[in-house]
Amino acid sequence: MIVVTGGTGRLGRAVVDRLAERIPADQLGVSVRDPQKAADFAARGIRVRRADFDDPGALADAFRGATQVLIVSGPADPAPHHVAIGTAKTAGAERILYTSHQAANPDSLFVATRGHAATEQDLVNSGVPFTALRNGFYASTPVFLLRSALETGELVLPADGPFSWTAHRDLADAAVVALTDPDRLDGVTPPLTGPEVLDYADVAAIASDVLGRKITRVTVPDEEWKQAALGRGMPEFLVELTLGIFAAARRGEFAVVDPTLPTILGRPATTLREVLTAELTA
Repeated sequence: MIVVTGGTGRLGRAVVDRLAERIPADQLGVSVRDPQKAADFAARGIRVRRADFDDPGALADAFRGATQVLIVSGPADPAPHHVAIGTAKTAGAERILYTSHQAANPDSLFVATRGHAATEQDLVNSGVPFTALRNGFYASTPVFLLRSALETGELVLPADGPFSWTAHRDLADAAVVALTDPDRLDGVTPPLTGPEVLDYADVAAIASDVLGRKITRVTVPDEEWKQAALGRGMPEFLVELTLGIFAAARRGEFAVVDPTLPTILGRPATTLREVLTAELTA
């Protein structure tokens, strides 16, 4: 049985839907915080268990009988992922997969990618065969930021650097390949990235073209952006997390394009323009 954590999240749900097209439903399970949100899975014969990384007992029940576990990563803290890896091993999983990040590095300026590096080391130390899917930066991030910019016509952010924005659908398909054809993605993968590097000036230009209205990229100092974000009610931890992304981008941590993703998919990786067109004009 393959068990996927976070099965009702954007990435987890896409993985489960694609797996269900390839393997029998009774060979699939999901671990979710709210089983009601997974009622459609249960109706299709997919095993649904309530669990989260903070409840090892429930997690053990969710992982029972699993031959493979896909741990869809949560927040930056590696401790819950450490628990999930240990629980999967104890449950007898023969292979553990984890959604890491293309920039996973203990010296990163972005706390989440430091956390991913720590979790990758936990996978190595587990002694269980594993795959760490080094996913590119989700293309949903600029989509989220652009939605607020649509109201003002300005995309106001700190100075940034290039990102290889990567579509959820491509990363879901890559995870399915890893789960169903283990020899193709084993251990720590190369970066699984979109086809080009683009900064937020490029994002604004593409969005302007897609929407037929001008979106202006406005760069402000980190502290100015921080105070404005706090004033809008953004939690301080999220403000600091976001500033870490921009600091890491300025250092070039996300400026990577790798051919692995389109190679394993057998098709070109989705462009940011395609994502923005689908998301902003729907």
